Amino acid sequence: MYVDINHSKQWISIYGEDIHNPVILYLHGGPGDPSSPIDYKYVRKWADKFTVVTWDQRNCGLSYSEDQNDTPLTYDLFMEDGIQMTRYIMNYLNKDKITLIGYSWGTYFGCNLIMKYPEYYSYYIGAGQLVDVYQNEVAFVEVAKEWVKGNEEDEKLVAQLNPNKLDNEYYMINHQLMVKYGYDYFSDKSDYSRFGAYFFNPHHSLLSVYNYYYGKTDNTVYWKFKNSPEFDKFSLLNRTEYAIPYYNINGNRDYITNHVIAEKYFNSVKAPRKKLYTMNMSHGLLEIHSGEFSDIVHEIVKLEQTNTTNTTIAGN
Repeated sequence: MYVDINHSKQWISIYGEDIHNPVILYLHGGPGDPSSPIDYKYVRKWADKFTVVTWDQRNCGLSYSEDQNDTPLTYDLFMEDGIQMTRYIMNYLNKDKITLIGYSWGTYFGCNLIMKYPEYYSYYIGAGQLVDVYQNEVAFVEVAKEWVKGNEEDEKLVAQLNPNKLDNEYYMINHQLMVKYGYDYFSDKSDYSRFGAYFFNPHHSLLSVYNYYYGKTDNTVYWKFKNSPEFDKFSLLNRTEYAIPYYNINGNRDYITNHVIAEKYFNSVKAPRKKLYTMNMSHGLLEIHSGEFSDIVHEIVKLEQTNTTNTTIAGN
């Protein structure tokens, strides 16, 4: 359904089995890469424990509008969108707090939200944790140099990569190398039919999915954002204090959001509770191995329920 958030219409989907369950808000990746064409296939696996809200963020996916293409994306704009959406969901579903789960770019966005507004969130789950974009891409260039050793043609490709200029050419070369050396998003086999997910999507038509993937929407505003100082403001470097429990689920072959950097950051995090989970895969995580990911989410729910119960007993 469409809701009015910060002077724009933005799409959310809600899945659940019990209105009394806690609410979890899912922040998709990108930025500007909504998962609404397929996310109902995997987020519903958490719907026995949560009322799940998925959100196509400003001016992408089902929230896309040509009228917004002249509105520059900024740190403050996203943060205001995020807190307004949080408050809307809390009011609409009658909750005092919600849980936040972010994927890729959504972890960047999510961590900033919970740092600024911890009183609205019960705990945080980050999947494919992004810490700092520049540091992430510097690390990618270094690991790519190891992949291509002895291949003169690919060595020339790596030499063209400039972490200071994350334009379309950079990401084309990045993706080409990821695919060739087995670290891309689809290097792991999905545990469900993605084509079937597109075909039977309850919210998208096949035409809207086609338009999304084949360039019928103008994403220039997102390219500008990703290469602006506004995007850099989301960096988590030297920001490690969390007022709520912090959970990470990362892939041990993920170089899209570098798993080594994510683990190093996790070790520096100070939070009431924290736990790191590692899946044997690249970046796909919840979108590819949805069953395994769901099992981890269920384990986190049990941990939080146990800690909440113990805290209540101790308080009595």
